[in-house]
Amino acid sequence: MSNDIHPFTIDIPQADLDDLRERLARTRWPDELDGAGWPYGVPVSYARQLAAYWRDGYDWREHEAALNAFPQFTTEIDGQNVHFLHVRSPEPDALPLLVTHGWPGSVVEFMNVIGPLTDPRAHGGDPADAFHVVAPSIPGFGFSGPTVERGWDLNRVARAWKELMHRLGYERYGAQGGDSGATISPQLGRIDPERVVGVHVNGGLGFPSGDPAEFEGLSEAELARLGAYTNQDGAGYAMLQSTRPHTLAYGLHDSPAGQLAWIAEKFKEWTDPAHDLPEDAVDRDQLLTNISLYWLTGTAGSSARLYKESAASWGRPVEPSTVPHGVAVFPGDPGVRRIAEREHKVIHWSEFGRGGHFAAMEAPDLLVGDVRAFFRLVR
Repeated sequence: MSNDIHPFTIDIPQADLDDLRERLARTRWPDELDGAGWPYGVPVSYARQLAAYWRDGYDWREHEAALNAFPQFTTEIDGQNVHFLHVRSPEPDALPLLVTHGWPGSVVEFMNVIGPLTDPRAHGGDPADAFHVVAPSIPGFGFSGPTVERGWDLNRVARAWKELMHRLGYERYGAQGGDSGATISPQLGRIDPERVVGVHVNGGLGFPSGDPAEFEGLSEAELARLGAYTNQDGAGYAMLQSTRPHTLAYGLHDSPAGQLAWIAEKFKEWTDPAHDLPEDAVDRDQLLTNISLYWLTGTAGSSARLYKESAASWGRPVEPSTVPHGVAVFPGDPGVRRIAEREHKVIHWSEFGRGGHFAAMEAPDLLVGDVRAFFRLVR
C-alpha cells in the first residue's frame, strides 16, 4: 500500500453529462393515485418538475468548477481509494477539523461552511476560531467509491480517518459530523483519544437503551424526538439498503429519475419541517449537485452498502468516550441529552429552532457558530 497523496480535479466526461440528459428525457414515469401526495412517496408531478430542471436548467459544469475551487486529493487507505477536500486556513494556529457527511449526503454538503470555518476573519468572525478543514468522501461514496471488498462499516471508516489525519501530519485535531458522520466522528474519538481534542455532531448521539427509566422526566419535545428512533413510516430505505443494496442498485444505477426520487424523498422528510419542499429548505442547485455526484460516480449501490455493512452494530452499546463532545440539535433531529450522556462526555449542548438534518446546507450560519463555540472549550 502506498501512502502517497495525489492532487485530484473533478472532470466529468461530457459524454456522461449528455447520457444523463438523454436518460432523463426518456424517463418512463409511473402512475400514481389521485391525491396520494407525499405519504405514498415522491409525487410524480414533483419528480417531473425537478427532473426537467435537472435536464434543462441545471449546469453541472458551474458546480463542478465551484467544487474544484477547493483543493482535493486522493490516497489509498486500507486498500481503498479515499477522496478528500483539504482546505488549509490562512491562520497559522488553526485547529485541524475532520468533517464527515452521511447518506444521502456528500462533501457537497460542506460547500457553504468551509469558507467560514477556514477563514473566519474574512467572514466577520474571530480568527482565533479558524480551522484547517479535511472533508473526506466516505468509502463507497462519490470519488471514494465504489468500495472493492466487504467490511467497510462505520468503524472501519473511523479507522481510515485516523490514518488519514496521521498521514496529513495532524497530531491534534477535532472531528465533526452529521448523519453517519455523527457515528463515525465519536468512534474516531474513541480510537484516537490522545489526538482528538473534541467531537461535535449535529443530530442524534446514541440510541435509547429501552430502559423505561430513560424516559422518566423528559420534556414533551424530548419525547417527540425519541419517537424518531421508533417511527417506521420513513424507514423503508434503511431496510432495503441494509439488506439488499445490490438489488436496489439496479434501479438507481440505471435510472437518474430513480436516483433523483430516492434522494429527494429524504430531503423532503429530513429537512426543516417548517418547509413544504426540499428546495424551500436547501438550495435547489446544491441539492442537484449532491444527487449528480451519486449519479455521475455510479455509487448508488456502493453507498447503500454502508448500511448493509454497519447494520449489525445499530443500537448496540458502545464503550463510553472520554473525549469532550458537543451536540447541535436541529428541528426533526432525535437528539436527547440524557441518552447522549450515557456513552459520551457531553460538555456543550445546543437546540435550534430552524434548520434540519442537513444543517450545513440548511443553516450553515448556525452550524458554523455552534462548531466554533464548542471548540473554543477544547482548543
